[in-house]
Amino acid sequence: MLEVKDIEAYYGRIRALSGVSLRVEKGEIVTLIGANGAGKTSTLRCICGALRARTGEILYKGEPIQRIKAEKVVAAGIGHVPEGRKIFPRMTVEENLEIGAYLVKDKKLIHERKERGFELFPVLKQRRNQKGGTLSGGEQQMLAIARAMMQDPELLLLDEPSMGLAPLLVDLIFETIVKLNDEGKTILLVEQNARMALHVAHRGYVLQTGVIGLSGDAKELARNPAVQAAYLGGA
Repeated sequence: MLEVKDIEAYYGRIRALSGVSLRVEKGEIVTLIGANGAGKTSTLRCICGALRARTGEILYKGEPIQRIKAEKVVAAGIGHVPEGRKIFPRMTVEENLEIGAYLVKDKKLIHERKERGFELFPVLKQRRNQKGGTLSGGEQQMLAIARAMMQDPELLLLDEPSMGLAPLLVDLIFETIVKLNDEGKTILLVEQNARMALHVAHRGYVLQTGVIGLSGDAKELARNPAVQAAYLGGA
């Protein structure tokens, strides 16, 4: 479904990615782990069109997307839940969801997808008229995921969905990721919580200062001594 080939990306003169390559097959959960500043978010931003890769190629279902605008990437079937949630704090929960469906013209479909979001996260239904900025961190993360799902993406990019959340909410977010995958969504997951990410993923990549250092089956990566020492708190 997705193939990233040898991309380089820069912020001004600072190189963020130095030839990153990865692939995501239809129906997989693939995780990208690594230290802060390794380039995980930059990789997702290149895929979704928020950051332009200077070299290399990004193919979605065989078609190059690295030169098209971000809204075209969304229309092609890629949803993005950014780091830090980026919900609209002055809009209500319901308005945030409706903004997520800005490319959908069918009002019945918008209603059905909102109800699906409320089914995934019942607390959002209780808060539907509440301003997004008054929600807890966990509720904002639920809203960010539900908003991305309003476009019914085939591929979902998740950037640090568990960041700053209490353990019970972390479990809920990861249970939701697995549930969405079971329902047919393909997921590329960037996550600081490497233990949980490798537990739910099929395959994984380890990003080290802009370069893929390791890749393979998620369970095998979790058993790798170098991965355990660097990201899992030892053996």
